Amino acid sequence: MCDEEQDYKVSDELLDRPLPVDSDDTERVRLRMRRRLVGRRLDRYLHGRFPHMSRTLIQRLIKQGGITVNGKTTKPSYEPNAGDIIEVLVPPPEPLELIPEPIPLDIVYEDDHMLALNKRTGIICHPAKSTQTGTIANGLAYYAQSLSHGDDPFRPGIVHRLDKNTTGIMLIAKTDEAHWRLGLQFERRTIHKTYMGIVEGEPQLDGDVIDAPLAAHERIKERYIVPGIRHRSFLFKEAVTRYQVVERFRGFTLVHMHPKTGRTHQLRVHMSHIGHPMFGDTYYGGHHFSEKDLTGSGSEEPLLLFQALHAFRIEFRHPITETMMELQAPPPAELQRVIDLLRAHRGK
Repeated sequence: MCDEEQDYKVSDELLDRPLPVDSDDTERVRLRMRRRLVGRRLDRYLHGRFPHMSRTLIQRLIKQGGITVNGKTTKPSYEPNAGDIIEVLVPPPEPLELIPEPIPLDIVYEDDHMLALNKRTGIICHPAKSTQTGTIANGLAYYAQSLSHGDDPFRPGIVHRLDKNTTGIMLIAKTDEAHWRLGLQFERRTIHKTYMGIVEGEPQLDGDVIDAPLAAHERIKERYIVPGIRHRSFLFKEAVTRYQVVERFRGFTLVHMHPKTGRTHQLRVHMSHIGHPMFGDTYYGGHHFSEKDLTGSGSEEPLLLFQALHAFRIEFRHPITETMMELQAPPPAELQRVIDLLRAHRGK
């Protein structure tokens, strides 16, 4: 989902990637709606009419004005009415090439249908265009004999994502059936994820549920907030996180977090919202700390240049055998060193 798992949705970066609708090979299709489609989104309806076009492609066309309703731009969520004139510019197929690269992958589980890897920090999950390299998807294209297709050719096999600087377990589908079955579990919220994190300060409670919606920041791209009274006009999404205190130190706390929802940056924003930002998460109010800061001596270089957040456990049903599974991934060495230093010098 997911930082933490990100929303299982099409990214703005992908939606903004220009489509060749001005090409001589572009086909213009005009549809007249005979009746109102109650509860049927425009993107879903058009996907049914044009099955060779993915919903991702259709959403890109809508955003870029390649699909109009009654001569006006619209949204993927629009529900067509009787009499609507829908015009669709069907672009020629895009050249698709995901460049395989021998990127080291820490595989923690693998069978004929899926695999799970322990994602390291500093790497994004998939490219935004075919020429981009150095992503998990590029490494998977080199490593795996087969991967699921999904809606986006640049993210084969990837069922859910983690932020660039969040480490931990990611599930990868090798077949289309495994992909949609895993995706359905994420959609129904039957997959249980546990993250470990170090937060600044000491929460008053040993555990609690944070039920606070998230909205995109009005000015800063890719930043999220818990909207207040003055943000009533914001579009927000439900977000719920349960956390448990695992170990307390002087000035810091090791916590486990269980996201009920999988909103982008959810765990980082929620912990910052209650006054306990993540260790190293300067984006959401946290700070960098050195060995000297924690122990009184040693190096003054930051121990972590990223948020202290790791997806260490995931529980789910195998997409084919339906066996309940629990997978774990150890934290990166840098994060484990911070924990060890806190235990040795700031334990209670």
